[in-house]
Amino acid sequence: MTTPPQYPLIADHGLIGDLQTTALVATDGTVDWFCSPRADSASVFASLLDRHRGGFCRIRPAGHTGPGRQLYFPDSAVLITRFMTEEGTGEVVDFMPPLPDEDATDRHRLVRIVRCVRGRMTFELDVAPRFDYGRRAHRARATEDGVVFDCGSLSLVVHAVREPGDPRLAAGGLTSTQDLHATVPLAEGEARGVVLETGAAGPPRAVTPFQARELFEATVGFWHGWLAQSTYTGRWREAVDRSAITLKLLTYAPSGALLAAPTAGLPEQLGGERNWDYRYTWIRDASFAVSSLLRLGFTSEATAFGRWLTARCEEGGPLEVMYAVDGSADLGEQVLEHFEGYRGSFPVRVGNGAAGQLQLDIHGELLDSVYAAHLAGVRISHRGWHAVVEQLEWLAHNWDQPEEGIWETRSGRADFTYGRVMSWVAFDRAIRIAAAEGRPGPVERWRSVRDRIYGQVWERGWDRKTGAFVQRYGSSALDASLLRLPQVGFVAPHDPVWLDALAAMEPLVRDSLVLRYDTEAAPDGLRGSEGTFSLCTFDYVTALALSGRAGEARLVFEKMLTYGNHLGLFAEEMALTGEQLGNFPQAFTHLALVNAAVTLDARLTPRG
Repeated sequence: MTTPPQYPLIADHGLIGDLQTTALVATDGTVDWFCSPRADSASVFASLLDRHRGGFCRIRPAGHTGPGRQLYFPDSAVLITRFMTEEGTGEVVDFMPPLPDEDATDRHRLVRIVRCVRGRMTFELDVAPRFDYGRRAHRARATEDGVVFDCGSLSLVVHAVREPGDPRLAAGGLTSTQDLHATVPLAEGEARGVVLETGAAGPPRAVTPFQARELFEATVGFWHGWLAQSTYTGRWREAVDRSAITLKLLTYAPSGALLAAPTAGLPEQLGGERNWDYRYTWIRDASFAVSSLLRLGFTSEATAFGRWLTARCEEGGPLEVMYAVDGSADLGEQVLEHFEGYRGSFPVRVGNGAAGQLQLDIHGELLDSVYAAHLAGVRISHRGWHAVVEQLEWLAHNWDQPEEGIWETRSGRADFTYGRVMSWVAFDRAIRIAAAEGRPGPVERWRSVRDRIYGQVWERGWDRKTGAFVQRYGSSALDASLLRLPQVGFVAPHDPVWLDALAAMEPLVRDSLVLRYDTEAAPDGLRGSEGTFSLCTFDYVTALALSGRAGEARLVFEKMLTYGNHLGLFAEEMALTGEQLGNFPQAFTHLALVNAAVTLDARLTPRG
C-alpha cells in the first residue's frame, strides 16, 4: 500500500503551470495540488488538504523521506528538486508546457523528468489520483507504455518517459487501491520519468528522453522570451522577475483573467475556520495587475486584463466582487465535509460566499487601472467607456451606503473609509480621462459627487484627536488598506496630516510585518485571529517611500524579502514566527511587491 505524504509547510512548495491551470510541487517531490481542466476545477491531487483522501503524485529516492532542495531553472517556471545521498545525486524536473495562445482545453500535460547526475540512484514513483476532491472512485488500466486512471468524467493518462527496451512503467504493479507504484533505477547521466496528461486524445504512449528534453527546452524558451519583455532593471530584479513569472502563471490565457491564488482552503490560522477558496478573479486584483504590469513593460498582459475587466462592465448591472476566470459569477460556496483540512484546519471551502457582497472599492480600482492604461497610451474602447459611464451612474446612487469592505468581513455591513476613498478615485479618474481623451459623460455631476465624498471622508473617516484615518465611520479602529491613500492621490504623501496618519498606523506593525486590522478592535464575524498580511507590508513600504522615509522603507522591504520561501514566493499571510499562512502563492502580494520595488527604486535613485 502506498504511504500517504505528510503535510509539508505551505512555503515548502514551488508553482508550475501552463497558463490554464497550475500545480504545486513540495520539496519532497510530491505534487500535492493539481486541478484540471482549470485551476478552479475539482482536484486530481489534493493531499495538501487531506493527506489520506486527497491524492498525490510523488517521486523521490528509494528509502528517502526528507525534503530535497528546490530551485527554478533561471528565469523560468521550470522547477528542479534535487536529492543528494551517499550513493548519488538526482533531480526531478517539473514543468507544464505552456498554452499561451490556445482556447480553453481539457488537455494539460505535467512533465516529470527524473535524472541521475552523480553515481547511481533508484527513484520511487507513486501516482494516486483522487478525482473530484476525492469524491469519485477510479479504475486503473496498465499498458506497455503507461497507465490510464479513469473516473468516468475525467481521466489521467500516465505516459512513460523511457528508452525502447526499458521495463514497462507498471512493472512495480498497480496497488489494491488502483494506484501506481513503480521503481526507476538510474545510472549517472540517465533520465527517465513520466508525463501526466488530462484530456488525452489516446492511450499511453512512450516518450523518449530526447522528446522530453525537447519539451523542456521549448518551455524554458517560452519563459525566457516572455521575461525579456520586462523593462525593470532596478535593485531587486530577481524578486521582481519571480513575481512577474508567478503572476503570469496565475493568468488564465483564454480570457486574460488573473487568479487571486491557485489554491483553496489553506488556513490563515492553523486549526481555524478562515479557510477560503481563492481560485477566482477579483475585480480588485485584476485592476492592480493592469497598473503593476504596465510598470514592468508587460503591455499585452495588461491589455488582456483590461479587456477582461471591460467585458465585465459591458454585461450591465453593478459589478460583482469576483468572477470565475471565464467571466461567470456563480461561485456558490460549499464545505468539503470529508476533507480534514491542512493540518486539521477545517472547514475546507470551495466556491466563495463573498461573491455576493457589496464592496464599493472595486469601482475605484477599476477606474484607476483604466487611467493607468490611458497614461501608458492604451485607451479604453468606445463600448468600454460607455459601460464605465453606466457603472458610475450606479455608483453615484450607491456610494453612500454600508458595505462589507475590501477585507470581505462577515460581521455585517459598515461605512468603510477605504470604500469611500476608492469611490472618490472612481469619479476622479473618470473626470481626468474624459478631459484628456474628449470622452462624453456627465462630468459636472461626477465632480459634484467626487467632492461630496472627499468632504465626507475628511469629516467622518479622519479622527482629529488621534490623527489617524479610521477603518469605518464611528470607530477608532485602524486599517492597513488606508496606507494606499497617498498612492491614489487622496492626500499628498508629504502633507503633515498624512505623516501623522502614517505614524498612527504603528500599532498594526509587528517588526516591519503589518496586520490588516486588529481583529479584537474591529471584529470581523469570524472566530480566531490571523497572521500579518503580506500585501499590507509591501503597501507599508510604498507608503514610507512616498512619504520621504526611503531608508526605513528599504529596511522593511529587505526584511520582508527574507520571509519569502526558498523560491521567492509569498502566501497571503505571515505568522509572527515567520511561517507562511493562507493561500499560496497570492497574486495580490506579488503585485504589491512589484509596486513597492518600483516605487522604492525611484526614491533611492538620484534624479539626473
